[in-house]
Amino acid sequence: MNLQTPNGNDATRTVNRSKSVVPCSGLCSRCVDGCKGNCEVFKATFRGRELIYPGPFGEVTAGGDKNYPVDYSHLNIQGYAVGAVGMADGVVPSPETARFPNVSTETEYGWDEKVKMSVPIFTGALGSTEIARKNWEHFAVGAAISGVTIVCGENVCGIDPLLERGADGKVTKAPDMDRRIESYKRYHKDMGEILIQMNVEDTNLGVAEYIINKHKIETIELKWGQGAKCIGGEIKVSSLERALELQKRGYIVTPDPSDPIIQASFKSGAIKEFERHSRLGFVTEESFMAEVERLRKLGYKRITLKTGAYSLRELAMALKFCSKAHIDLLTIDGASGGTGMSPWRMMEEWGVPSIYLHSAAYEYAQILEKNGERVPDLAFAGGFSSEDGVFKALALGAPYVKAVCMGRALMIPGMVGKNIGKWIEANDLPKTVSEFGATPEEIFVNYEKIRDIVGNDEISKIPLGAIGIYSYADKIKVGLQQLMAGARKFSVPFITRNELMSLTDECAKVTGIPYLMDAYREEALAILKA
Repeated sequence: MNLQTPNGNDATRTVNRSKSVVPCSGLCSRCVDGCKGNCEVFKATFRGRELIYPGPFGEVTAGGDKNYPVDYSHLNIQGYAVGAVGMADGVVPSPETARFPNVSTETEYGWDEKVKMSVPIFTGALGSTEIARKNWEHFAVGAAISGVTIVCGENVCGIDPLLERGADGKVTKAPDMDRRIESYKRYHKDMGEILIQMNVEDTNLGVAEYIINKHKIETIELKWGQGAKCIGGEIKVSSLERALELQKRGYIVTPDPSDPIIQASFKSGAIKEFERHSRLGFVTEESFMAEVERLRKLGYKRITLKTGAYSLRELAMALKFCSKAHIDLLTIDGASGGTGMSPWRMMEEWGVPSIYLHSAAYEYAQILEKNGERVPDLAFAGGFSSEDGVFKALALGAPYVKAVCMGRALMIPGMVGKNIGKWIEANDLPKTVSEFGATPEEIFVNYEKIRDIVGNDEISKIPLGAIGIYSYADKIKVGLQQLMAGARKFSVPFITRNELMSLTDECAKVTGIPYLMDAYREEALAILKA
């Protein structure tokens, strides 16, 4: 196990000079006077606080790469040679009927009024970061045609340059929020939904009132945090005027753009960007229950909660409060997480890693259930990118986990598809793409399928990034069908923890999933002794 922490990483565009690195500090074992760089200490010497964040902002999404003692790769999936459960009503399992394309990957979440999705995945909170703003149509349309939920993240109204507010400070016009909601709704049918996330700033701005009154949004999400950081949402701005505007709106902006010294540094070119931060929330059961009640009175059909990689105390609070408040979905996001902008070292070193947090969530959910309390529907998040991870998360948290929340893995196809369009226009397709053709129809394997979904009149209006997301979701679906068929589970609700085995004793201790040499051992011995 390698827990070495180099003092350089591609995320911060730095690198250690030496191959020999001190594990605890990340410094080169031999630091040479006269070294020309480019480790983090070297670069921070003249760029200071800029080295806290991955970059360049707005062009990248970053994810922590720390190698934890136990992670989801330490679980393997069981396969069986007999049986089949979860088949469609009236279908008798047989080699002719139990074919993997017959597996249903549909799932649903909600306390009373359920939302169905075609695949048990949905997007993480795509909020006020530049990477989310400029790629939104690709993400939103892709989620809509794929039949999965998209989460519009925090602070979207608050940073809108065209935001208008009334005398009470509440939002009266938010064109960027309008654009985001309308792009999803245009192609949404009967699977998935768009839900809007709220933090302290959004609550103060009256975002909940605005989106339900203007757009009739049915679901809103409260946010305690995420797996990438333990402080509020952040973005960077490269204009002094913009920084001052956001400061006037009540945001924390650093370094202080109203300080004459900082303004002089910006004008001289030393300071190139400002950071906009949100305030920390302070959670109590009373305030949480009151906010849920307020939102229900506004008319919201569903209320969800996103919590992050906080301590086990906060995890227990989330589960207990959500049970009492009849929350429709609780998303539990583990470290290290990925984001459009979070402090890099925070992503690397903060928070409870995903598999530990999720294992505790299952344990706590069982306790609630044994006490006669209903467990809210759960979603796990934190580092998932493929069908095997989706299966493992559903199984580890069964029967409570209904879906997996993905961040960067659902953003990348949108960005790749978008860029393929740009490369086609510039007649500059890379060989990795051009080997499949030169037009969207040739390159995208699902192009004609999407034409069938939206019609001939609409296909030219579908962003290529959306087709990319559909193709990725389709890959997850088919891969999941294969894994589920191998485990003889033909619909999502029939997946259980028995479908997993731990590869190490430590993994078994953390997860409660039996070590592989113990899993089904009693059944095996019974067969041999019969």
